[in-house]
Amino acid sequence: MALQGEGPVEPESHSDLPDLADAIETGVPELEPSPYATPPFHNGSIRKAKKRKIPALLVPIILFLLTSITTLLAGAYQVGGNPFRDPTELSKGIPFAFTLLLILFCHEMGHYLTSKKYGVDTSPPYFIPGPWFPFGIGTFGAFIRIKSPIFKKRALLNIGAAGPIAGFVVSLVAVFIGLKSSQIVEMTAGGALLRLGDPLIFTLIADLLGKTPAEGYDIALNSVAFAGWIGFFVTTLNLLPIGQLDGGHIMYALVGKKSRYISIASILGLILMGSVAWKGWFVWAGLTALIGVRHPPVIDEDEALDFKHRLVVLASVMIFILTFMPNPFMTGV
Repeated sequence: MALQGEGPVEPESHSDLPDLADAIETGVPELEPSPYATPPFHNGSIRKAKKRKIPALLVPIILFLLTSITTLLAGAYQVGGNPFRDPTELSKGIPFAFTLLLILFCHEMGHYLTSKKYGVDTSPPYFIPGPWFPFGIGTFGAFIRIKSPIFKKRALLNIGAAGPIAGFVVSLVAVFIGLKSSQIVEMTAGGALLRLGDPLIFTLIADLLGKTPAEGYDIALNSVAFAGWIGFFVTTLNLLPIGQLDGGHIMYALVGKKSRYISIASILGLILMGSVAWKGWFVWAGLTALIGVRHPPVIDEDEALDFKHRLVVLASVMIFILTFMPNPFMTGV
């Protein structure tokens, strides 16, 4: 998920400055100071700039390590392990933790790398550790913070769409791999405390692999397939066409200020689904309403997207349809 900042524009960085810094430190006499450097660079300021980069990465690294631990614990508990009783059983959580963190990482790096391509100032990914027991997955997801405005529709669209598309592709691979070794089991009364909904893409993959359960049976997902399922669900949530969610960025790039009405309609839709299906939609309606339905403007507001970028919108909408499920979590048989 990526949130666009609305603050003042920060000075643009220039890729030639690090080379200048290296040249000055190695004492190359022919290289003159860059006209972009004000005041002129000197060795002391270079060393200070390098030192400032370390604290900026310290928090993301610590959060990633904590999230690695909590997802390992979650994965171990899912397969019956108890690392607090036997620390060696923590290794049982590796398939789940690795798959889920890879999905989240690719999603956020899709945003990050595309932002860098367009010269948008962006934070590194922040992973959020979460509960691992009894039904936790060890994380509340990940996010990056966009720290400078996005001025162009095409940049806004590509930055917004890159994350969900990247995460969807990795989730797709994970579900294919995981479903191959997942077993079809008989459902017994009281035997399942929590059942998962099936998005359309999940059903299509199961049918393709011959994993279509008969009446009274269901697929017992292994940890890799479960991580892929979570990836689909995360993709759905991020593609909701509301405010500054990824789907909100995409919709604003397509229809401009009219996207505000789509955001309001989507929140009302979540409330409706919460009343007839999964109650958790009420929470998402409240969170997205709190974030807001307005979107920062772009300078080419009245310019229509070209055919290539309309295809990006279409791909994003199709991914949303394929991964969406009105009732993702159900109890009982």
